[in-house]
Amino acid sequence: MSLRNRKTIKKRGSRTCGGGSHKKHRGAGHRGGRGMAGTHKSKWTRIIKYDPDHFGRHGFDLPKSVKNVYASVNVGYLDEMAETLVKSKQAEKEGEKILIDVTKLDYEKVLGGGKISRPLVIKAKSFSKSALKKIEESGGDAVILE
Repeated sequence: MSLRNRKTIKKRGSRTCGGGSHKKHRGAGHRGGRGMAGTHKSKWTRIIKYDPDHFGRHGFDLPKSVKNVYASVNVGYLDEMAETLVKSKQAEKEGEKILIDVTKLDYEKVLGGGKISRPLVIKAKSFSKSALKKIEESGGDAVILE
C-alpha cells in the first residue's frame, strides 16, 4: 500500500485531512491561480526575486540589411599601440614608417576613428574611406590584402 493511501485512511473523518482550514483545498484559489497566473500582479515579487529576466526582450539581432560583420579596429588605436606592437614583434619598423599587419592581430577591417601622429603602413582586408584618408594624410600607406 502506498504512503499516500495510508495517510488518506488515517485522516478519514477529520474534515480537512491535515490541510488546515477547510477553504484551502478549493481549486487553485489558495495558491493564487494555476501556473504563472498573477506574475504581473500578486506574484510579482517572486518574479523580481527569482527570475528577474522573465519578462521583456533581451539582447539584439542585427538588422537584415547588415550582411558582413568584420572584426574591426580604429586607426587611432593602431597609432597609440604602434610602439608596443614593435616591441612585442607584432609589427615591424621600416625607417620612419611602422608596418602593421592587422590580420595578425585578428582584425579584418580598419576604421577611421582617432588621430594618426606618425606614418603607418597598414595591411588589412578592407578599409573605410575615412581610414584611407587619415593614413594617406599622415604619410603612410594602406595595403589591401586579398
